[in-house]
Amino acid sequence: MALSEKDCVPCRGGVPPLTPAEIEPLSRETADWTVVDGHHIEREFRFPDFREALDFVNRVGAIAEAQGHHPDCHLAWGRVGVSIWTHKIDGLTESDFILAAKIDTIR
Repeated sequence: MALSEKDCVPCRGGVPPLTPAEIEPLSRETADWTVVDGHHIEREFRFPDFREALDFVNRVGAIAEAQGHHPDCHLAWGRVGVSIWTHKIDGLTESDFILAAKIDTIR
């Protein structure tokens, strides 16, 4: 099953972050995202103006609310930076890659 078809699983803590070996296949499925220090994933999206960038952030917000998993978004004129990690464990889980794949479907 594709990552974008899965649902995020709430993290209650006490779960170890993914290892580099576990991150690697998930990273291949979300190739436009960059894994940073094995801690979080990030991607920048470009738009022709502020309005389209803001619309994108609102669509990301709707996905985040539906999944109960929330990225950090940085909105600027013509671009949106998105960073995702599981805050409760201060690292990456499969849900982070699921959310990234779902965001990719709206771009």
